[in-house]
Amino acid sequence: MKTRKGYKVYPLTSAQKLHFYCLKYCPKKQVLNIGSSLTIESDLDWDVLRECIREAIARCESMRLRFARDKDGTIYQYVVKEETREIEHFDFTGWKEEDAENMLRRWTEVPFERYDSTMHHIVMIKMPDGYQGLYICVDHMTMDAQSLIVFFKDVIELYCSRLYEEIHYPKEMSSYIRQLEKDLAYEAGSRSSEKDREFFEKMIASSEPIFTDICGPEKLLKERRSTRNRNLRAATNTSDNVEANITNFHLEGEPSGKLLDFCESRGVSMTCLLLMGLRTYLQKENDQEDVSITTTIARRATLLEKRCGGSRIHCFPFRTIVPKEDTFMEGLLKIRDAQNQYFRHANYSPSEYFNYRHNYYKLRDGQTYEPLSLTYQPLAMKYDGPGLDKLGDIKYKTARYSNGVAAHTLYLTVSHRASDNGLDFGFEYQTGVVTPEKLEYIYYYLCRIIFRGVEDPDRTVGQVIDMV
Repeated sequence: MKTRKGYKVYPLTSAQKLHFYCLKYCPKKQVLNIGSSLTIESDLDWDVLRECIREAIARCESMRLRFARDKDGTIYQYVVKEETREIEHFDFTGWKEEDAENMLRRWTEVPFERYDSTMHHIVMIKMPDGYQGLYICVDHMTMDAQSLIVFFKDVIELYCSRLYEEIHYPKEMSSYIRQLEKDLAYEAGSRSSEKDREFFEKMIASSEPIFTDICGPEKLLKERRSTRNRNLRAATNTSDNVEANITNFHLEGEPSGKLLDFCESRGVSMTCLLLMGLRTYLQKENDQEDVSITTTIARRATLLEKRCGGSRIHCFPFRTIVPKEDTFMEGLLKIRDAQNQYFRHANYSPSEYFNYRHNYYKLRDGQTYEPLSLTYQPLAMKYDGPGLDKLGDIKYKTARYSNGVAAHTLYLTVSHRASDNGLDFGFEYQTGVVTPEKLEYIYYYLCRIIFRGVEDPDRTVGQVIDMV
């Protein structure tokens, strides 16, 4: 297939293939839906907002993305010239807040028609508390969290530029297709892709990781007994029940600020600090210094990548060996150094990584070394440029909604609240495997570990574990 409906078609990227693999094997097809909202404590002009949403879609190629399948079953993508789907409006005035949230979640659970169809659903909303704005559900093969935030921001800036003379028209978005062509050229066998392959294959072959569960070593020990292999290091961490929910915990603005200040003064990222906290929690629960967690890399370093939309996230297992004798700071620096190496090679296909590791260690389907994945979203929706500040000193809220399905046991997404820049910890989990009570336990110890480490980074990991 070279064209579809008169438009040039392109193969899927590595990031999209990973999502499509997930979709293919998940029984519930809304698994790739991302639902979120941005609402403002202000009365909005709905007609102007609708026009601005349409204009933002016209400016963002990946919001006009379609998928097609040829007779051999190969999947392609193409961008249509204009989007025709209606922008709906829904007024929740008089509803209970909980009922409105449930409705937004139900919208997020509706799967998209996969081929030759619009891959987003946008509704202008007025919430029970009077906040007004928009709800968006997109397919993860077309957008990720970072591109969604940029899209929300574009809508707001377009809206403000229409209402206020002193607000300039926002700068253009960059081309999704241009970035797509660069990505496909890399994947076609460039020298840099060969270097990335060598890096990860050497890492995989260096030694085998070990599974460290959120509930301790019992899951691995049970699998060792059932397989009669006392040296087994991987465990099955999937469930036939893919039903999921999101449980959120909120860290106040002041303690969140202390963590940000620590990261800035010590030259480490918040992702490093969160990884150190999570791996130390798993080390405590399993009495194991060798810990692996899945980490996500946004791959949005250049201006083109930042503003091109699309789904660019790559997920890789992130393994660290931090003995109890190491200080908390030494652990952080190990993570930072390893992360910097990952960033240099992050364009490598995660699917190829997992396939190579699966074959190298002769894993059974479903076996893994990672009990959970971590995503940190540093791009808070704080509009320091022209935009919300011109509407006065108003408050706004962002929210994300569960699609009711998770392909993996546990995901942790850490993001910033608009109101006070405090950290929100959003655990998305398979309800048949993890309970809200277990998540409360994890969050409690994760915070204790991080704050004990930040308080005195020269404490050893063993001392931090003993203190909590």
